Amino acid sequence: MSKHRNTELSSRVTTTQEFPDIQTIRNAIPSHCFQPSTWVSMGYVLRDVTMAAVLGWAALTYIPQIPNALLRGVAWMAYGYAQGLVCTGIWILAHEAGHGAFSVHRRFNDFVGWVLHSSLLVPYFSWKFSHHRHHRFTGHMEKDMAFVPQTKDAQGRPGLKTLYLDPEMFEDAPIVQLVQLLGHQLFGWQLYLFFNVSAGVKSKQREEPNWWRMSHFEPRSAVFRLNEAVYIALSDLGIGLTLTALYFASTAIGWPAVFLLYIVPYFWVHHWLVAITYLHHTHPDVHHYTPEGWTFVKGALATVDRDFGWVGRSLFHGIIDTHVVHHLFPRIPFYKAEEATEAIKPLLGDLYHCEQSSFIGQLWSTFTTCRYVENDPKVPGAMRWVE
Repeated sequence: MSKHRNTELSSRVTTTQEFPDIQTIRNAIPSHCFQPSTWVSMGYVLRDVTMAAVLGWAALTYIPQIPNALLRGVAWMAYGYAQGLVCTGIWILAHEAGHGAFSVHRRFNDFVGWVLHSSLLVPYFSWKFSHHRHHRFTGHMEKDMAFVPQTKDAQGRPGLKTLYLDPEMFEDAPIVQLVQLLGHQLFGWQLYLFFNVSAGVKSKQREEPNWWRMSHFEPRSAVFRLNEAVYIALSDLGIGLTLTALYFASTAIGWPAVFLLYIVPYFWVHHWLVAITYLHHTHPDVHHYTPEGWTFVKGALATVDRDFGWVGRSLFHGIIDTHVVHHLFPRIPFYKAEEATEAIKPLLGDLYHCEQSSFIGQLWSTFTTCRYVENDPKVPGAMRWVE
């Protein structure tokens, strides 16, 4: 069911249907959907890690033997893309562990998540804590941790997103929009980790004027509570171990090979993660909310399920297709999320948002049209996208 409608229609629909409470929604889902299986989850880990290892071995073994330099370059590009898809699946399995949807064993979840995320240079506990707060305050204009949009008033100011150029002069130029989108996709994840970019102004756990104390790598960062510092240090330890392994790999096969085998897929992985998160929370049909208008259910339903075909369902473990129910109940394992989604659709009606247009095509159109939000005059406490 595609619901790509204009803002006025979306606003009218939301005013005619009451938001159900979270327990009512939970009651609509079969109880077994909330029960993860350690063996099923580990089976997916084994599958994805095996695919990544086989791809890496095949690339290192056979691509250097291709005599034609052009064909060899094409083969490396194909490898980087394919490995990026597989490793995105591994990233998502660690994401399941961080939510407690991997198994019923908390320490086992954290161990698996820490190993998988560290192998991808992701600070596991740091991300886990900030991501939980993103779920806790999804759609909140001040406290959400991810992709809080600019308001109409702030849109006119030069900044990082506008490359410090006057927005009125360049914002509609396709070349500027393309450069902004490339920067968004290539470096958005790193900017978030180092500087808490795109988080709400009140998302921090305490006030901190120093920019270096806004990092996901700083144990005493303002992003985290002080009692979480030891876990941030453990996250840094995981990153350090992976960097050490990459160094020793470079001494064995050389940095060019490490770059092609690991760094290129790394950028593909985080391109996909930025795109997935951005498109889940950015759509003309969904609101963001002021502190006065926000509730947990409103925020969780201000997300969009999308379709990325076989890749989304199989390699990305359905995270694109079943994100609405994931925001409502993040402990539902991904392999039961489709059943849970179907169970809540009749209850939610028009409050459920699904977009079936091209996932990649929507990245460009959404980035160039959903630029800022303003107060929705028809829905008190809601902010609508201005196209």
